[in-house]
Amino acid sequence: MTRTLTIAVVQAGLSTPSSTSRLADVLQTALETEARSRALEPEVTRIDLRSIAVGIMEATISPVKPAAVQRALDAVSSADVIIAVTPTFNASFSGLFKSFFDLVKPKALAGVPVMLGATGGTARHSLITDTAMRPLFSYLRAMPVPTAIFAASADFASADDSLAARARTAAEEAIVLLGVDAPPADGAADPSGAGAGDGADDSAADGAEGSSQKPGRGISAAAGRTSTADDFTDFVPFGDLLKQMKK
Repeated sequence: MTRTLTIAVVQAGLSTPSSTSRLADVLQTALETEARSRALEPEVTRIDLRSIAVGIMEATISPVKPAAVQRALDAVSSADVIIAVTPTFNASFSGLFKSFFDLVKPKALAGVPVMLGATGGTARHSLITDTAMRPLFSYLRAMPVPTAIFAASADFASADDSLAARARTAAEEAIVLLGVDAPPADGAADPSGAGAGDGADDSAADGAEGSSQKPGRGISAAAGRTSTADDFTDFVPFGDLLKQMKK
């Protein structure tokens, strides 16, 4: 049975082609490869913010979002994994990148693994992923993977495999955060205990052979994904705490 992994790739490169788009390609390839190694079939939606930049600006001042922007937001909000890549502007993400994620509904990304990527002219900007991007997605209650990828211009010209290797590490972390285990090796016993004789029953239970199952948001409970419940339902305002102390 094939399980589908939906991936939203959001990249904020301002030219075509761009180093930001190239880094998004590297991360996407790594995640697709890792997904297939776990018996998952990736289904990718590519969102190039440059192409909907005017619509994003319109959406920030109007309650009605252009159709292209709404489709992009729907793709991000329903994805199992998000790849987010931005160029570095004044030691942070670009305004276009931030404006798009400002349009995402609260809690829409709760518990969703996010692969972080950023580009810049030199390695001096490499902290952007941890000082700007990680706090943003943590605030949105997503789950940024531990390994973030910064690529300077020199990284794309390098003959070594370090950029792709870091991308593979981040991709593995994203899949692990989903709670998807690697498939058993050929010939290994099925951990569920189902044997060859159970095939007919399995087919009847699962539907027609070859059907697909969506793992990510569909397995959130089983995978222990972060709940969307409000962590601050019992929040006590600081002013009230002071009043209690004075009593």
